[in-house]
Amino acid sequence: MTQSPDTNLILVGRVAGAFGVRGELKIATYTEAPLTLTKFKALTRQDGSPALTVETARVVKDGVVARCAGVDTKEAADALRGLRLYVPRAALPEPDEDEFYLADLIGLPVRHVATNALLGKIKSVQNFGADDLLEIDPALGGQTWYLPFTRAAVPEVKIAEGLVLADPPALVGEPEGPEEAVEDDDTERHYD
Repeated sequence: MTQSPDTNLILVGRVAGAFGVRGELKIATYTEAPLTLTKFKALTRQDGSPALTVETARVVKDGVVARCAGVDTKEAADALRGLRLYVPRAALPEPDEDEFYLADLIGLPVRHVATNALLGKIKSVQNFGADDLLEIDPALGGQTWYLPFTRAAVPEVKIAEGLVLADPPALVGEPEGPEEAVEDDDTERHYD
C-alpha cells in the first residue's frame, strides 16, 4: 500500500478489468488480506472523489472478484480497468507495535547504519514486480535512487523515532566497504 502524494489517502487496489459478463470486477488488492476491501464503506479515486462501493467479493488468484454498486455490465466493468482505489488513512486499523504501513515510510530520513550519515529521505515506495523499493531523495541533491526494501539493505525501521537505517548495496565496480578498498590499481584481475 502506498500513500497518495497530495492527500492522506492510501492505495489499496487497482481494477484489473471485467470478470465474466455480468459486470463483476477483478481487483488486484494491495492489502494483507484481500477481502479487507469489503470492510471499507467506499473506495475513492486519488483526488478523493467516489470510485466504487463493493457490495460482495470473493478471493481469486491475485486479488478479488467484486460486485460493485452501479456496475452491471461487462462494458461498464471494462471501462474501469486501471482505476486505482484509495481509502482514507484513518479508515485503516492501527498497526501493531512492530508493524507499519509502507505509506508511513514516506518522508522519513534514511541514515547509513554504520556511519549514521544522512543518505536522504524516502520519497515513495515502488514495486515494479519483484520486491518493494524505497525511492530515496538524496540529502545532497541530485537524482533519486532506489534502495531494495530487504532486511539486508534496510536492517532497521524505527517508526516511533521517525528514522530508517540502511546499508545500501555497493554499485557495480565500487568497493563494498573500507576493508575491500583497492590499494593498488596495477593489480592483475582474473575473471572466470
